[in-house]
Amino acid sequence: MIIKPMIRNNICLNSHPKGCARMVQNQIAYVRQHMAGLSTTPGAPKLALIIGCSTGYGLASRIGAAFGYGAATVGISFEKAGSPTKPGTPGWYDNLAFDAEAAKAGLVSKTLDGDAFSNEMKDQAIAAIREVAAKAGIPAQVDLVIYSLASPVRTDPRDGVMYRSVIKPIGKAYSGKTMDMLTGKISIASAEPATEEEIAHTVKVMGGEDWELWIDALSEAGVLSPQARTLAYTYIGPELSWAIYKNGTIGKAKEHLEKTSHLLHERLSKSGGAAWVSVNKALVTRASAVIPIIPLYISALFKVMKEKGLHEGCIEQLVRLYKERLYVGEAAQNPAKVLTDSERRIRIDDWEMRDDVQRETKARMEAITEENLFTLADVDGFKHDFLEAHGFDVAGVDYEADVDPSTI
Repeated sequence: MIIKPMIRNNICLNSHPKGCARMVQNQIAYVRQHMAGLSTTPGAPKLALIIGCSTGYGLASRIGAAFGYGAATVGISFEKAGSPTKPGTPGWYDNLAFDAEAAKAGLVSKTLDGDAFSNEMKDQAIAAIREVAAKAGIPAQVDLVIYSLASPVRTDPRDGVMYRSVIKPIGKAYSGKTMDMLTGKISIASAEPATEEEIAHTVKVMGGEDWELWIDALSEAGVLSPQARTLAYTYIGPELSWAIYKNGTIGKAKEHLEKTSHLLHERLSKSGGAAWVSVNKALVTRASAVIPIIPLYISALFKVMKEKGLHEGCIEQLVRLYKERLYVGEAAQNPAKVLTDSERRIRIDDWEMRDDVQRETKARMEAITEENLFTLADVDGFKHDFLEAHGFDVAGVDYEADVDPSTI
């Protein structure tokens, strides 16, 4: 079939197998260019577990660990497979492409598909770690655990209750500008304040509870290295987004995630390990495209950062995280030397939050109208990144060609 993007209300309903595969290959090429020779870095990961490996920062984390450091990897995600008559989710194609490229490069990898919140998946992952380690000829002990899950629902494996997250403000309703990436039309999006139950449910889904359960399970099974490093990803952003983000339901969940990082760090640091949250840059994701104010902010931010030569996508961010934070100099073997802020957070949103970048972005946000939107903001860049995440608008792919959606 010939596959064209189907977009409704800033949500893409399909994906392109060849485009997803090419996007993964492009990220691998970037890592090979910018992390060449780093496989011998003292303390670099040899066996990495990426929980939420199929798209965005999770996928970039896996690519960097594997093709930058030569690590064997186990990846976990929950995707929908393609069939001869219907495309699968972009992450399904991304995983196929990653495993295919890893095999070509002689890297050991295994990808598991299913509910990462479940006890059954934790058991499968532990078995996969042992299998992958045996194939790679290394100890069955994970030394890097990336927790990068993005799910709207979670069933707590201890009581069987399903929780649903919401993206809402707390205390009072919120209204903010948003834009249609296809037409450039600006409108006002509103969200009613969350109930106490909705706040609690969002923390259950997006907080650090499951991250801690994963570390517990790995430790109890004996497959967690004493020097293991584990990270989860978060976002803070500018004050203009705080009502819907930092001070909203997502923010409460991220607060819990940070608290969890401190609890895990206290445990792991006793044997030379460590836990952090990494505060990453604003990027186009399936979620960010529908959060009020965020698409407009990201478009203005991209324009400013590109003009200053500071723009980064997922893979550029992760390469910098690895090369300039986690595994550089003394920090490569001593996690206490990893550069953090006063709250012990790793900051790779530092370029986004520079005073000059924020000042100019804010000025553009205030001046934007439908008439000057495409001049003051990088709407085309936003649209490209959104489409690319689904395998569309990727250079070198023939989108008029007939493709089999059951494979890459």
